[in-house]
Amino acid sequence: MNFEFSADQMQLKDIARKFLEKEETVKRARTILEGEESYDKDLWSQVAEMGFTATAIPEEYGGLGLGYLELCVIAEELGRSLAPTPFSSSVYLATESILQFGSDSLKQANLPSLASGEKIGAFAHTESTTSPTEENITCEFKDGSLNGSKIAVTDGDVADFFIVSAKSGSEVGLFLVESSADGVEIASQPTLDPSRSHAAITFKNAKAEALDSGWSNITTLLDRAAVLFSFEQLGGAEACMNMAKEYAMGRYAFGRSIASFQAIKHKLADMFIAVELARSNCYYGAWALSTDAPELPTAAATCRVSASQAYHECSKENIQTHGGMGFTWEFDCHLYYRRCRQLAANIGSQSIWKDKLISSLERANQI
Repeated sequence: MNFEFSADQMQLKDIARKFLEKEETVKRARTILEGEESYDKDLWSQVAEMGFTATAIPEEYGGLGLGYLELCVIAEELGRSLAPTPFSSSVYLATESILQFGSDSLKQANLPSLASGEKIGAFAHTESTTSPTEENITCEFKDGSLNGSKIAVTDGDVADFFIVSAKSGSEVGLFLVESSADGVEIASQPTLDPSRSHAAITFKNAKAEALDSGWSNITTLLDRAAVLFSFEQLGGAEACMNMAKEYAMGRYAFGRSIASFQAIKHKLADMFIAVELARSNCYYGAWALSTDAPELPTAAATCRVSASQAYHECSKENIQTHGGMGFTWEFDCHLYYRRCRQLAANIGSQSIWKDKLISSLERANQI
């Protein structure tokens, strides 16, 4: 059994890394964080030109017709580089919603422009500080219109349309709403990571179009997205580990490199273990996602929990390894810590995914 990506996929990963390094995306992230823009429009345009946004979209809809393994390696490099773009919202969630649950007319109308980057989509799911469930969703779809509100919608202030979870009768389903539609009100919300914007969205009799309904579809969408988010977290965790290692080897105290001190060695070793464990679990998730395996719920929860833990460990210890300077605005350590916390909260916290992992393992053991 082959546990590695193919030579072509590794070449794609190398291309993505070189492109993002050339564009100095970490500096771009700092510029967005310190400025007034919600995302880097120039970088987004270049990412689309590279074909990254079209990776998993079939050729008949203007995509490249590649697969989810290719999308996984791109996600890892975007996470490593802190790219300040709405990639995850538009590709992992909005595009996937239409691909998996949209009608052919919805696909024809939206996928080509999503593939080219002309359109940006966002997923509006959370309504309060509690986790969304089939019972507590209050947003309602009736007679072709949507009413209700959502909070903490990642990239909601820049999206051209929203995929919204809402009740329709006794069921909860997904609905597409254009951001320019009458009755849609958008208000930006501050977060820990301003390099990724968030918004609160209110719908007042806003025209909406239904995708295939059912809470199970939302669960499937989140499981699929969790694998891609995990690769993004993995890339960020490894970047933090490498940053800490480079600094420790170049920083001297008491006449020698601080990398030779036992306490620093332990930190770096713990970071390496966390990254490698997360990588193994992410590969499991990538396999399940790319093959539509029945183990996807377990694999998604496993890699999500592992990658969240690894990114938190590495971003935290990266700051500690840098010492007092690690806490300063001028160093990039806090940029990764901010992104770590933002990604950990997106599509559900770590505790939610731990509960999902336990539930999926219990179901598997009952079979």
